[in-house]
Amino acid sequence: MENPLTNKELELMDAYWRACNYLSVGMIYLKDNPLLREPLRPDHVKYRLLGHWGASPALSFVWVHMNRMIVKHDLNAIFVAGPGHGAPGVLGPAYLESTYSEIYPDKSEDAEGMQKFFKQFSFPGHIGSHVTPETPGSIHEGGELGYSLSHAYGMALDNPDLIVACVVGDGEAETGPLATAWHSNKFINPVRDGMVLPILNLNGYKIANPTILARISHQELEALFVGYGYKPYFVEGSDPVEMHKKMAATLEEAIGEIRAQQKKARESNNPFRPRWPMIVLRSPKGWTGPKEIKGHKVEGFWRSHQVPFADVRNNPVNLKLLEDWMRSYRHEELFDANGRLIPELKALAPRGNRRMSANRMPTAGSCARNSSCLIFATMR
Repeated sequence: MENPLTNKELELMDAYWRACNYLSVGMIYLKDNPLLREPLRPDHVKYRLLGHWGASPALSFVWVHMNRMIVKHDLNAIFVAGPGHGAPGVLGPAYLESTYSEIYPDKSEDAEGMQKFFKQFSFPGHIGSHVTPETPGSIHEGGELGYSLSHAYGMALDNPDLIVACVVGDGEAETGPLATAWHSNKFINPVRDGMVLPILNLNGYKIANPTILARISHQELEALFVGYGYKPYFVEGSDPVEMHKKMAATLEEAIGEIRAQQKKARESNNPFRPRWPMIVLRSPKGWTGPKEIKGHKVEGFWRSHQVPFADVRNNPVNLKLLEDWMRSYRHEELFDANGRLIPELKALAPRGNRRMSANRMPTAGSCARNSSCLIFATMR
């Protein structure tokens, strides 16, 4: 598959993703000085650090690439985050698309709003550390692992033009409900239903140990998903530039294949069952974060699962490490003097209800009904 991105598109998409990652780190660590207009001080950092960094970069990476497909092909798409404690990877894009500020006006798109956005994350009575029902565009509450794929397929039932991008964590994939839910593709009628595009984020680790699917061979992993009835595509690597190229090409192929199979079924009125595409996204856990701390591996390892390093308020070395990490995203290129995403990046997001964070489908009455029906059908 050839890279469909121009050099300019690649540059802008990577910048948008950097903005997402900057917001993710800020949500976990900061309560003040959101734009780093002055050197970080201990009083800028939260007393209690709570959040999940490890899965967040991959979630926002998929979100950015789905946005490109929505704009290019006018897709009706929603996003389901299986690694639900990676909420920063979902909240960041929702904020950059303006949806968060529209629903919660105090989180305005400026320095003051960003400060509240950071401070209130993982704060009692405010923004949850997982993808809660209050998260714009969410139909799946993260944290209780195993049900993302069932919810995603339930949403696709009787919604013929809908595509559900469902990111499944590789730790989550070890649960019984999720392992069974891969079979949900058997319930899809391409004549009248939409489709789910499962994306397995194979980052290698759970909270403190390796994941099973990351430790089997490529051939065995591919055979597993072929056995489930899928056509697996692999996007693997750690270099952001190359990964952007691979992901863009793979999504073009996968979504094009979904639309082609649906067109064939609907024109013939024949509800056949094709081998639907899915994507294996093998990327480092805690991607773009600190590679090591005090000689210990962090990026691409279980240490990046939650908060990669603590003791920031009382440790000048860690405070400097946090500031260097945040400045590595070159946020001054991404946000203007008032703290608003620059217009060139703002233009990348879909408009109105085409935004995944503003799509009205998750609030439709059929959502809970279809999800429940699918779960019960699977149990039968």
